[in-house]
Amino acid sequence: RLEEFLKKEVDLELSVLPDFEERVIDFSEVEQRMNSLNTIPAPCAPVINPQAPNAATGTSLRVCWGLFSDDTVEWYQLCYKPVSNERCSEEQAEHMLKVKETYCTITNLLPNTQYEFWVSALNASGISPPSERAVYVTAPSPPTIKTKKILSCENAALVCWESRDINPVDSYTVEL
Repeated sequence: RLEEFLKKEVDLELSVLPDFEERVIDFSEVEQRMNSLNTIPAPCAPVINPQAPNAATGTSLRVCWGLFSDDTVEWYQLCYKPVSNERCSEEQAEHMLKVKETYCTITNLLPNTQYEFWVSALNASGISPPSERAVYVTAPSPPTIKTKKILSCENAALVCWESRDINPVDSYTVEL
């Protein structure tokens, strides 16, 4: 039977014309639902704090910042570079760190050096504008006492030292 059926020519013409071209699909309900979804906006610019007392050593700085809004933030992008009058050098290069908290301790810095910091906030919707830039300074290196030049008597002592810092130091504290 199958063999006989396959030998026959079958007419597959439709008796009714399809009306697909005339059908208009209404997406208004889908569009309304899409617009009602609560999307998260990109965060506002963070505010970087000025350098806090005791936030520096000779080779590290602790940088803090915050937000003035209730933005959703997944992480922060902290950027920094040394402040210098020189044109371009490897020491002058910008560095970038990915940070989860609103603070970061940066290490392996040069003593008695100014660094410029700025931060941006990021979430799934995008990146915020960068914060204002803030300048932080690492502590100077301890001076080297010139032991061969120390003089003393009953009521006084003369102690000489030299700084290993390139930049001038504002003051020294001598402890006895």
